[in-house]
Amino acid sequence: MWIAVPLLVVPWLLYNVVVLTGLLGGDPSLGADPSLRQAVFSLPMTSGVRWNVGVGDMILFLGLIFLFFELLKSTSSQKVAIVNHALSMILFVVCLVQFLLIPTFATSTFFLITVMVMLDVLAGFIVTIIAARKDLDFSGA
Repeated sequence: MWIAVPLLVVPWLLYNVVVLTGLLGGDPSLGADPSLRQAVFSLPMTSGVRWNVGVGDMILFLGLIFLFFELLKSTSSQKVAIVNHALSMILFVVCLVQFLLIPTFATSTFFLITVMVMLDVLAGFIVTIIAARKDLDFSGA
C-alpha cells in the first residue's frame, strides 16, 4: 500500500522539517530564505567561480527526481493509481494552503515544490482520462 503514497511527499516533508524546526539555526525573523540558501557545499566551475549548493537547491533536486518517478507511476492503470492521484491532490491542497497562509512557506523553493506537486496531479488525471477514453473506444468496437 506504500506505493499509493506520492513520492513528492518527501521533499515537502524535508522542507517542513527544515523550516519549522529551525534545523539549520536560521533566524526566524528573517524568514526561511537565509536557511534555505545556506551553502552545504560548493563546487569549483571551469569559469573560475564556485557554485554554492544550498539546502533548498538539494530539496528541489530531490523533488525533480521524485517528480520523474511520479510521472512514470501515473501511467499505471492499477487501482492503487486512483488512491495515488487522490493523495497527490490532497498534498497539492496542503502545499497551496501553506504557501498562501504561512509566511515561512512563501519562498521560491516552496513555490517550485508546489508546482511539482501540481504537475503530478495534472499528469495523473490527464493520463487516467486518456486511458479511460481508450478503454471506452475499444469496448465500443
